[in-house]
Amino acid sequence: MILAALALAASPPIAAEAATRAAIDRIHTRDAQVHAVIAIDPTAIPQARAIDRSRKARGPLYATPILLKDNIEAKGPLPTTAGSLALADNVTNRDAPLVARLRAADAVILGKTNLSEWANFRSSHSSSGWSGVGGQTHNAHAIGRSPCGSSSGSGAAVANGLVDAAIGTETDGSVTCPAAVNGVVGLKPTVGLVSRTHIVPISHSQDTAGPITKDVATAALVLSVIAGSDPADPATAEADAHKTDYRAALNLQALRGARIGVVRLTTWSPAVAALFERALAVLRQQGAVLVDVAPPANRDRIGKAESLVLSTEFKVDIAAYLASTPTQVRARTLADLIAFNKAHADRELALFGQEKFEEAETTKGLEDPAYREARTLSLKLAGAEGIDAMLAADHLSALIAPTRGPAWMIDHVNGDQSPPGGIGAMPAVAGYPHLTVPMGNVSGLPVGLSFIGPAWSEATLLGLGYSYEQAAHIRPAPLAAK
Repeated sequence: MILAALALAASPPIAAEAATRAAIDRIHTRDAQVHAVIAIDPTAIPQARAIDRSRKARGPLYATPILLKDNIEAKGPLPTTAGSLALADNVTNRDAPLVARLRAADAVILGKTNLSEWANFRSSHSSSGWSGVGGQTHNAHAIGRSPCGSSSGSGAAVANGLVDAAIGTETDGSVTCPAAVNGVVGLKPTVGLVSRTHIVPISHSQDTAGPITKDVATAALVLSVIAGSDPADPATAEADAHKTDYRAALNLQALRGARIGVVRLTTWSPAVAALFERALAVLRQQGAVLVDVAPPANRDRIGKAESLVLSTEFKVDIAAYLASTPTQVRARTLADLIAFNKAHADRELALFGQEKFEEAETTKGLEDPAYREARTLSLKLAGAEGIDAMLAADHLSALIAPTRGPAWMIDHVNGDQSPPGGIGAMPAVAGYPHLTVPMGNVSGLPVGLSFIGPAWSEATLLGLGYSYEQAAHIRPAPLAAK
């Protein structure tokens, strides 16, 4: 009996445990410079062992370690901080429904990634990837460059090869931008396809979680697992009717005959424009029919209306979230958070302020006519009169454009000095899906190609993105591989 026990103890761990230990080793050896991970879940190895010992059929994410942006709750001893010291004791011991779905698929929740504090909704002069809890995350391709945000650590962790998949969240650009500038795949789903329950909110109109992954196939697999209705999130009422096995959309011939709208912006640098032209050539070679479409109108009007929507909803939604947190979290309102930051200014306000918090505190609630008008206007301009109209005018399946330019320098004095974005604000405001896939690099810095479609068109976008990815063969190498 003793010899048998010793032999069992000496035997090598099987798949889930081995994969989890390898991922933890990669974090220890590769993440010191990039600083993508806030914390490793101390239950990760026990999770993996339990999965390995289970007698049920292996789930689709068996032996896959996954990192969560630290505004997504997971059972266990780790707090969910949104990067803020005000939530340093926010140990809720509850799984967000998307996390429960990951566990049911036999994924291992490996830990939490750093983010732009409060998902980049604290200051108008912030530095992406910085938080009071996690410090500064760096781009996986150049330490002095921004990882973008707010899902900074999730994008940098996948790009640096720590994991094949991480979960980010987006209100406007927070999945697609860090994926693009770190040279990986990011998918912002239709708002309502993935539950937001037990995720620190900004806006119930625009928030969604989504996968950041090493390739399109992995994004399709993860989305297939996390999509679905949640009775606690009314926005997901139609999710079960629309979700599918997104892996079935991964067709090498998806581009053949597809009509795609090409959006050209005059703000791109010549190097980005040249990359885009090369991507268009690949699309044509794969049989896509490319149609130039006029750049979206009313972008300034959309942005102004969106600002009031986000400020108003944040004040309401964050109070509702804080009311559900443990008693050791003292803050219960946005005013409490503002006061906390002032009381801890040496650690929270040393680099930038809280102008967005203060602006949101002045808003008048969800019944305010100005808010209701702004929401109606922004949704109409971005959706019905924006993406929907652009697609319908030429019978298009999707729109494409560079996601944005290459990563900018980290600047803790002046804040983000990012290059102009693409058309990502429109799907963010409309609540429509947006996929970014690596398009190439400028001076070693990755640039992404965006595929944008109407509500519930994830399968179409993933199919188009997969066909492009497999034809283009672009895999930017991170620092760890150089």
